[in-house]
Amino acid sequence: MKVSKEVTKIENSAVKLTATIAKEDVASGYKDAIAKYSKNIQIPGFRKGHVPAAVLERKFGESLKAEITGDLIDKALNEIISAEDMKDFRPLPYSQPRFEGDDFPTLDTEKDLTFTVVYDVFPQVEIKKLDGIKIKVPQAEVTQEDMDKELKSIQERNAAVIDKKDDDPVEKDDIVTIDYKELGDDGAVIAGSEREDFVFTEGSGENIYKIDDDILGMKKGETKVITKKYAKNDKDADLAGKTKKISVTVKQIKVRNLPALDDDLAQDVNEKYKTLDDLKKDISRSMNLAKDRKLEELKNQSLLEQLVEKNPFDLPKSMIEAENSSRWNMMAQQFKTTPEQLEKMVSASGQSKETMLSQWVGDTEKALKSRIIVDLLLRDRNISITPDEIEEEYKKIAEQNDMTVDEVKDHYKDLKAKEYLVDEVKEKKLFETLYKEVKVEKGEKKTFSQLFADEAAN
Repeated sequence: MKVSKEVTKIENSAVKLTATIAKEDVASGYKDAIAKYSKNIQIPGFRKGHVPAAVLERKFGESLKAEITGDLIDKALNEIISAEDMKDFRPLPYSQPRFEGDDFPTLDTEKDLTFTVVYDVFPQVEIKKLDGIKIKVPQAEVTQEDMDKELKSIQERNAAVIDKKDDDPVEKDDIVTIDYKELGDDGAVIAGSEREDFVFTEGSGENIYKIDDDILGMKKGETKVITKKYAKNDKDADLAGKTKKISVTVKQIKVRNLPALDDDLAQDVNEKYKTLDDLKKDISRSMNLAKDRKLEELKNQSLLEQLVEKNPFDLPKSMIEAENSSRWNMMAQQFKTTPEQLEKMVSASGQSKETMLSQWVGDTEKALKSRIIVDLLLRDRNISITPDEIEEEYKKIAEQNDMTVDEVKDHYKDLKAKEYLVDEVKEKKLFETLYKEVKVEKGEKKTFSQLFADEAAN
């Protein structure tokens, strides 16, 4: 088939392809298709395989032409896109070529057949700029205060929770069960504001109206109407600058009976610990590993953000939509439901799937661009790893997770898991080479808690 083409790049990493099939090929293609239909179709009054072309054309007319036109276009597109000079202009798997303006071309066997389609292609990216990149890595350490918080958390997880006496008041760190409802200026209950058996730890601030201080001293069975005025700059937009009247009833007060910090507690946590000192050493090791991983993550994130900024490129809309769709499906899996059911759940909460997806676009674009840049650099720098390097990674994982090397290998025996590990080691190797070409400086000092508090806030 004789086909000429013209490819034009358009915005958002899409292209416009105009192709022309020579009239000789149009005529022969039409003739061959009619012969094929004549041979296989069965029409009353004619023997199978002996239906005249004129009868076919008269009976099926435009629908037959449209079908043959579609076949000719498909054949031409496959021929064009498979050509070597089109390797950078092939459509993404999830971006089917669509006719410009949705105009389907008309077939005329005496004329060339010209059609124009638009589709998304993989972004064309060229990393030119590494100069000027400066990365500041926070200086963090695990302090005694961080260790004490973790030990306190372990005590709380292993605590016995018991009821306080009926006359005992609510105190800080008590586990309190309350009923609450919001009242209007006339004292009537505001519909939909009622909540029964709400449980929270006093002093944690983990309640809607921030009433920790207001219920201190209340006793079981007591009801109190609290009037609170919230600051104009309150983080909760529903409360900022408003005055709320809340009726609260204390239904239950419990206290955690914390176990002593001793060898017995350590042995209760895990039989591998013989003494409290063993537990403390393991906590310190785990926290330092988590700190190092977080610092490495922040370092890599800063580098990629600057690479994206210095080497801008557009993403195709279909790529963003496909990634958001994947994220939506993963979210459904996390909630142990179907994507359709998740959409109903989101709608019931007053939002919509479309709104959530639109809110994700910024993060999705950032993640996709970072991934594309990493893949490009891995390819351009020909980053590869050896079996020995994988063995070293097995040893490192075993050491960090208190496992044997054989246990680690067993974990990665699945082909996909092994491929994931190989990709991870390749990326580590890539970043090691990149950090030799950019400026890495010490950032502000932070404690372990501050390091992860920043993540929680974001």
